Amino acid sequence: MPMPGQTKESGGRSLAFLRMVCYTETIKQRAGRTPCRPYSKKRRRRVGAGHRVGCRVAPFRLGYSMPDGPDGSYRPGGLDRDGAVDFSMKRGLFMIKISPSILSADFANLERDIRKISTADYVHVDVMDGVFVPNITIGLPVVKAIRPATPLPLDVHLMIVQPGRYAAQFCDAGADIVTMHVESDTEANLRDAIERVHAKGKRAGVVVKPGTPAEAVLPYIRDVEMILVMTVEPGFGGQSFLSDQMIKVRAIRKLINEQNPVCELEVDGGVAPDTFRACIDAGANVLVAGSAVYKAPDIPARIRLLRG
Repeated sequence: MPMPGQTKESGGRSLAFLRMVCYTETIKQRAGRTPCRPYSKKRRRRVGAGHRVGCRVAPFRLGYSMPDGPDGSYRPGGLDRDGAVDFSMKRGLFMIKISPSILSADFANLERDIRKISTADYVHVDVMDGVFVPNITIGLPVVKAIRPATPLPLDVHLMIVQPGRYAAQFCDAGADIVTMHVESDTEANLRDAIERVHAKGKRAGVVVKPGTPAEAVLPYIRDVEMILVMTVEPGFGGQSFLSDQMIKVRAIRKLINEQNPVCELEVDGGVAPDTFRACIDAGANVLVAGSAVYKAPDIPARIRLLRG
């Protein structure tokens, strides 16, 4: 029996071949560029082999939707009608990832609490300087100390002024992803900071506050591997989810699909069992959750729930 999208005369192309076609034709050509700079050059692989391409690829979840083309043909699951990646589909090309924030962990037992989230995808580290946001949290020594405690990528969110001063140092300390606020410095300085992160072979991203419009990411969208939308005002954990930010998430998802489909879209703030679905439906594929994870009686079960 032929697979969806095949005819009996097609000779039965392998699923691996279809995955590869889906990647090369949809991601590379529609993006119009290499997905990300030195990072992608080192990590680009065949999708059928299950390797990463800037973000986790899940070939085993590559599904096919019901016939819905104009001629009754099939289209690959996870793609919209224009061929762009549709992250709102659970069966899409990419998994929903969970990045628990250690801001909600017990700092007296930080290594223990990081091990509790071993089934997550990232470890979210909130760095605050007391200037850009009205709070002070952790810095380079803590990032360096927790690096040996987990094999998970460290997703470091810099809520500091002029983040380019420290971006490379956080990479050296063990950060795998460094995200910086568009409001924290000039465009030229942020571009330089992004280049410094890439020069270290790490992923770079930009962040927007609730009051910042979606268009603020446009100068950087082709050069980053992640865009983070704050769904609370940055500075403190445990705040209520701002549902009106889903309009912005949808707008940025559209921009990503058009200009850099391999870029991840992350949301941070108030993500919980009653709000995570709205984030996924709006197009986010990485969810930061602090209290919702660490206050759960069964942390692995809560992580599974938030993946949808």
